[in-house]
Amino acid sequence: MTKKSILTSLLVPTLASLCVGFVNVTPKVIYGDDNRADVYEIQDPVVREVANSTVAIIHKKFLKPDGQGRYIFTSTRFGRSQDMCSEEPYYNQPDAAVCSGSLVGEDLIATAGHCVNHSTCKNYYYVFGYQMTDSKTAPESFAAEEIYTCKGIVAREYTNDEDFALLRLNRKVPNHRPLTLQRAPAQEGDEVYVVGHPSGLPTKVAGGATVREQEGRYFSANLDSYGGNSGSAVLNARTHEVVGILVRGSQDFKYDQARMCYRSNVCDNDGCGGEDVTNISYIADALNQTTR
Repeated sequence: MTKKSILTSLLVPTLASLCVGFVNVTPKVIYGDDNRADVYEIQDPVVREVANSTVAIIHKKFLKPDGQGRYIFTSTRFGRSQDMCSEEPYYNQPDAAVCSGSLVGEDLIATAGHCVNHSTCKNYYYVFGYQMTDSKTAPESFAAEEIYTCKGIVAREYTNDEDFALLRLNRKVPNHRPLTLQRAPAQEGDEVYVVGHPSGLPTKVAGGATVREQEGRYFSANLDSYGGNSGSAVLNARTHEVVGILVRGSQDFKYDQARMCYRSNVCDNDGCGGEDVTNISYIADALNQTTR
């Protein structure tokens, strides 16, 4: 991504008609209404559990141990660091995450292949619980048990069609549930949602999206997403099983010449190119290899 290049139905316990709302970064965008929501806004316990199994990939320079079992968190603020217009949603929230990931095994994280490689994965912390407490309260520190490092890459591909990574953490994760992977590929018309860290922000859930086209190795969907969402789990809105990993999309921001600031790029629900999602079968195959 160039630097500038739910929500009503999630506030009730059903997701049958979900409307939720790099590093080599790739751009993404808003389709129709902005369907992103902070975790504290979500009432559905299943979606909250998915969010709690999401990791923020944050450079180690933003987290320092205090010697008392916590890590002090420092970060730039989204609006100022990205020169956003003042009315842009989440203007004052931190934007430290470079990518997103999700727990898919007791010590295994799925993310995008362009987010990490064998030489860079140890430059980052893998952080659970990077969430807003309310509309104004961002985390200032994290318990040490919520912060992990990379032990190594189990599987990775980064090509035009294949973009995924499975990495092993330095220890098992006891207090978060590995997500369930869908066996069958996502199909055109399936309702989906994404959970991750758009623009590096605290965890957001965004749905109201459908699969546009299944390409075999990946599919496209009209998900509201940004750089930082790379590596996010994309889930079936009915079953809450992971169907893919978000990897690329349309341009995030457009420059407002009159205001001299940037604002989110907005497309019609059927417009722009859609967001590309690597099919989860690659991660499933890699997981199967680890158990042999």
